[in-house]
Amino acid sequence: MALSESDVQKQIKQMMGFIEQEANEKVEEIDAKAEEEFNIEKGRLVQQQRLKIMEFYERKEKQVELQKKIQSSNLLNQARLKVLQAQQQHIQNLLAEARTRLSKASADRNNYSRVIRDLIIQALFQIMEPTVLIRCREADLDLVEGVLPAAIEQYSAAMNKPCQISIAKDNFLSADACGGVELSAFQGRIRVNNTLENRLDMIAGQMLPETRTKLFGANVNRKFFD
Repeated sequence: MALSESDVQKQIKQMMGFIEQEANEKVEEIDAKAEEEFNIEKGRLVQQQRLKIMEFYERKEKQVELQKKIQSSNLLNQARLKVLQAQQQHIQNLLAEARTRLSKASADRNNYSRVIRDLIIQALFQIMEPTVLIRCREADLDLVEGVLPAAIEQYSAAMNKPCQISIAKDNFLSADACGGVELSAFQGRIRVNNTLENRLDMIAGQMLPETRTKLFGANVNRKFFD
């Protein structure tokens, strides 16, 4: 039986309504899926950026901490250096004071003559040559000439051999020197410095660790004492 025009239109509207409903449902489904995927991707990107930010600030914290340690170490080293410089300056001041007092040693001529004699004898035993040249201060020339025979006699008796000693009257030690003598042989190729300044420097060098300990206390960082 043929459908009427109104029935055909009715069925067409029903089909169109059904298709439209399916299309709307499909659109909603696509929108829902797209939103879900968007949220997932957004969450992934947010988490990724959050981790990057956390890593960035962790690195910054480590850098800041490292800078603090470096700065603290530098300040500590600077403080230690200043302490060491102050200690060294104090020792230099003590040595300068010792040199000043040593320069006055020659004022006591009797005692100083014995010192000169002993310094000459000691230097002779070090140089151990038959012909020796002595340098002294011009102010000490008479004193050296006075003690030289006794010094030669004592050395020759101990070594059982003669020794010829002359004084360099054209090449004295500096007038600013504290005193003492300098002996040489073989035209200066062998030399023994027995001036008072040299003896002071030698003793100061040998006693430096002990002096530091007495002045500033034991070094807690020192591991070797030989």
